[in-house]
Amino acid sequence: MKTRNIRQQVTFKASPHEVYELLMDEKKHGAFSQSKTSISRKVGGKFSSGDGYIEGTNLELVPDQKIVQSWRDSDWAEGHYSQATWSFNPVLGGTRMVFTQSGVPADQYETTAQGWREYYWEPMKAMLKK
Repeated sequence: MKTRNIRQQVTFKASPHEVYELLMDEKKHGAFSQSKTSISRKVGGKFSSGDGYIEGTNLELVPDQKIVQSWRDSDWAEGHYSQATWSFNPVLGGTRMVFTQSGVPADQYETTAQGWREYYWEPMKAMLKK
């Protein structure tokens, strides 16, 4: 299977802690994604979001700094996982988040890249304004 890598940068007007918690706290994650979400806060723990549409495993967790997960979309080939990495860096007025996702099926690249912007970054920004 051919794969591609996604790399996106987003600046949030919030602390690294607040951005990290939006992704790792299942209640906050469920609120911005408007979906049933289950997230373990332990390395090796499982997560799911989007009412089960997305699932994976936590590979590395450094609170307020970094999240690394094996990640898959239910539309992908059975058993295929990408690796998603979020890094949080404090900047003047907020946090610069650098997101990379390696191993995205090439035929799912555009929809996955757009999905991060539409279903994650924009709703997260909106929630942080409240």
